[in-house]
Amino acid sequence: MMKPETTPHIFFDYNRKDLDNEILLKLYRGMLKPRMIEEKMLILLRQGKVSKWFSGIGQEAISVGITAVLDKDEYILPMHRNLAVFTMRDIPLHRLFSQWQGKANGFTKGRDRSFHFGTQEFHIVGMISHLGPQFGVADGIALANKLKGNNKVCAVFTGEGGTSEGDIHEALNVASVWQLPVLFCVENNGYGLSTPTNEQYNCENIADRGKGYGMEAHIIEGNDILEVYTKLKNLVESMRINPRPVLLEFKTFRMRGHEEASGTKYVPTDLIDEWGLRDPLLNYESYLLNEGVLSEEKIQEFKDEFKHEIDENLDIAFAEPKIESTEANELNDVYKEFKYQEVKENSKKENIRLIDAISQGLKQSMERHDNLVIMGQDVAEYGGVFKITEGFVEQFGKDRVRNTPICESAIVSAAMGLSINGYKAIVEMQFADFVTSGFNPIINYLAKSHYRWSEKADVVVRMPCGAGVGAGPFHSQTNEAWFTHTPGLKVVYPAFPYDAKGLLATSIEDPNPVMFFEHKALYRSIRQDVPTDYYTLPLGKASLLKEGKDVTIITYGAGVHWALDTLDQNQEISADLIDLRTLVPLDTEAIYNSVKKTGKVIILQEDSMFGGIASDISALIMENCFEYLDAPVKRVASLETPIPFAANLESAYLPKQKFKEILLDLLSY
Repeated sequence: MMKPETTPHIFFDYNRKDLDNEILLKLYRGMLKPRMIEEKMLILLRQGKVSKWFSGIGQEAISVGITAVLDKDEYILPMHRNLAVFTMRDIPLHRLFSQWQGKANGFTKGRDRSFHFGTQEFHIVGMISHLGPQFGVADGIALANKLKGNNKVCAVFTGEGGTSEGDIHEALNVASVWQLPVLFCVENNGYGLSTPTNEQYNCENIADRGKGYGMEAHIIEGNDILEVYTKLKNLVESMRINPRPVLLEFKTFRMRGHEEASGTKYVPTDLIDEWGLRDPLLNYESYLLNEGVLSEEKIQEFKDEFKHEIDENLDIAFAEPKIESTEANELNDVYKEFKYQEVKENSKKENIRLIDAISQGLKQSMERHDNLVIMGQDVAEYGGVFKITEGFVEQFGKDRVRNTPICESAIVSAAMGLSINGYKAIVEMQFADFVTSGFNPIINYLAKSHYRWSEKADVVVRMPCGAGVGAGPFHSQTNEAWFTHTPGLKVVYPAFPYDAKGLLATSIEDPNPVMFFEHKALYRSIRQDVPTDYYTLPLGKASLLKEGKDVTIITYGAGVHWALDTLDQNQEISADLIDLRTLVPLDTEAIYNSVKKTGKVIILQEDSMFGGIASDISALIMENCFEYLDAPVKRVASLETPIPFAANLESAYLPKQKFKEILLDLLSY
């Protein structure tokens, strides 16, 4: 809204309401400091002293207003253009400058750049370039707050371009269904890099979508600091009393390029000029001068203070040497340290199926960890499609056993948010095949967080997998190779009830992300005597099921039972049979010791051949045991096709019969 003609240089009709001068000046200083840092960064960028910069000039009021109304211990999840979030949280500037220069005093040990970092000390969770998962992580943080009953709110940012991502839709829907106290802040600055809003969405306002989600939504003038602050203050106070999500669309503009190298040539000059008149800092400064709250002398005093702080901290950062590391340091930081503590099994045992062992292990872990939450489609009253969580709601309640909408990506991201805010999370993929819909946050968030900014991802993703049950191409995959290829994930794949229960307990204890594979064809077909109480088994330790002298058989999952059947039918074969049990970490010691003894090795996997883990194990053996080999390493796998439905086609697809033929050929080599 325009001011009267008497003050044409002030674009907004500011309304201070009952705000005192101290608050007014706090908001002014909050915008001035990041503006001055940015102006300095642009100079350093031209001098080649920083490598990249994403400017938030013209958008400072949003970050300042939101951060000002939140408590210091309430999480904020900012984006590239939210420098004021970091400065309002009083992060020492030399640490920010070190971060931007990739030095050790930053927050990522030189492993990630700019604002791709988080810090528990300041309750900030930085973005990843994939944008969308950030909203789901905010869901998880808010869910943890709600479970704690601490009346805390969290805020998460994205741009109008990011709202086109499916993750955003999923997260908004989950937040509405679960009534999570999240401020979903969309900075609508006109362009997603160079793509204007009319090519991003076809509704008048992003806030209009709130109605579809059953969610309260507001449009806020993002360059009017007093409107941002007062409206947000009222909303946050209300949300603490009545927890709920709120969608906020801040109308603003990006005065510089997506990042400096991209420029603004695609933006009409008159549009830049128009928004230049709405500069949030200069307008507010003029208003405070008119009100007598601020003077030219005070402005200069603030600028001198901030200039000194900026220069002093830049000197610290520039004096810091370039970061150095070692291969050991880099490898050791991929995972959070986990000291395995053995919980010994009790003497009482019962003969149960694999599915019963998993259910029992889950239940006992839920009893052991009161901060453990299970999430997945139909896992509550229905008990999951395989009935593994049947009866859990009655014992643990719906807060901890949560049915989810069909939105794997948002739920994986929410699990990460739960972990950030002090919880453990288990996500059940209804079928392992459906993990593709949650692939992004698993690969780019869970797997990379500890390496990037030393944040654990205390999440187990349960993966009912495998063929042999006539489920066809979309319910039968065993897709472990997608995850063994991703540093930062652990991959567990038991073949027996005893192993499944003990390894699941350890996976839940482990603060790192674990992909836990459960073969559906083994669920009700394999029985074993299993200890009735809670116990753990170490990850990374294979099981030697049979000992022999002629050949080493390496396998896991259903392949273990195919190998056992083959050896039972051909008892003249003297073989070491290794059940890997965990694929990451991999028990290379057990593999090498056996291969050095037998001189011949065959690796059996249910997955198709090319790119599977058998290929990597084969390569490891060739590199480390070549002189001990008496024959080429053999790999056996399923056909290079999707998994067919018809029983005879599925049988031909699987490698069980092929394994016997190749094993006999190898023995006669």
